[in-house]
Amino acid sequence: MTHSLHRSGDIESQKRDFCWFMYQTKGINDKDIKPKALEFIAAAEVCGSENWGDVKTGPITRFSVKEIKDNITDKSRLRGVFTSREQIVDFLRIMKEKDTGMSVVATGVLSEVIPACKEAGVTPHSINYSLGVWGKKDNLPDEITLSITTMCGHHMIPPKFVKHVMEQVGKGRMTPEVGALKLANFCYCGIFNHIRCADIIAENIDK
Repeated sequence: MTHSLHRSGDIESQKRDFCWFMYQTKGINDKDIKPKALEFIAAAEVCGSENWGDVKTGPITRFSVKEIKDNITDKSRLRGVFTSREQIVDFLRIMKEKDTGMSVVATGVLSEVIPACKEAGVTPHSINYSLGVWGKKDNLPDEITLSITTMCGHHMIPPKFVKHVMEQVGKGRMTPEVGALKLANFCYCGIFNHIRCADIIAENIDK
């Protein structure tokens, strides 16, 4: 789940960006995953998860829910995103009640996630922090581009494609929402927040 910790950009924008994960531990609870995974999916759908997927298939922005469900195996790891604290609170409450025996991970800005856990009545087992980017940073993309590409923790979204999408939106050839979905399709985990992305594009196409 640490690949979701390095999201960058305006802090107020990040406060509308929460990731959720289902994880199993090898040799402990890595058998008969599908029924448990379906419980996670049901909770995610009830809470309105804007994007989610199984890395073995891909995200719902690219594949049907049925296709993702049909392809779930013991190797599957579900991951998704919410855009409000209320959603992550409800999701944590539901998963606590379901008690599937699987690890439930939530990531986001700590000033939002920690209170969300308290509201949901759950105590974090552990907390991981991002310490930022170290070393020579001269070759990194600009901050606006990074605020989009870092929403795919495995960095599957090319910075040049982000620029292309923003140019197309700026020329009126596509909407920010359509452009954001095109970018989301590259992130197979399903943790790319295309709602936040569309907002970033709309706010910065002339910059």
